[in-house]
Amino acid sequence: MPVPAELDATDREILRLIQRDATLSLAAIAEAVGLTPTPCWKRIRRLERAGVIAGRVALLDAALVGLPLSVFVALEIADHSAAWIEGFADAVAAMPEVLECWRMGGDVDYLLRVAVADMPAYDAFYRRLTATVPGLRNVTSRFAMERVKGTTALPI
Repeated sequence: MPVPAELDATDREILRLIQRDATLSLAAIAEAVGLTPTPCWKRIRRLERAGVIAGRVALLDAALVGLPLSVFVALEIADHSAAWIEGFADAVAAMPEVLECWRMGGDVDYLLRVAVADMPAYDAFYRRLTATVPGLRNVTSRFAMERVKGTTALPI
């Protein structure tokens, strides 16, 4: 969905604030952007209805919940038919280890970001992926050693 044309400086500041802390009270957001709560709430609702605010979540520390191993999995596929793509999307959606799946341009067709407990858990995931998804020509796994930067906040 395209960004609404009426996205002004106040909307952008509201978005910056809630990206950093979605638990901020309406009063705190309104005060920070120089509005009273009612017009601030109306702006937030408009941004939600327009799809600009897609959801509000709690971000967890993967290591502290037992999923310290991050793996980036590059997939090259042999079949680019609509039926294959639909089946692949369904298969990936059913795998909770897959945090993100991107269709790529270039020499890799899909890139997955996977979170697992350890190498045996990744091996089990890999075996399930390759058994479930037909037509994989090449699967390349890259194991993250350190997260240098991590943010979910867009540079608004």
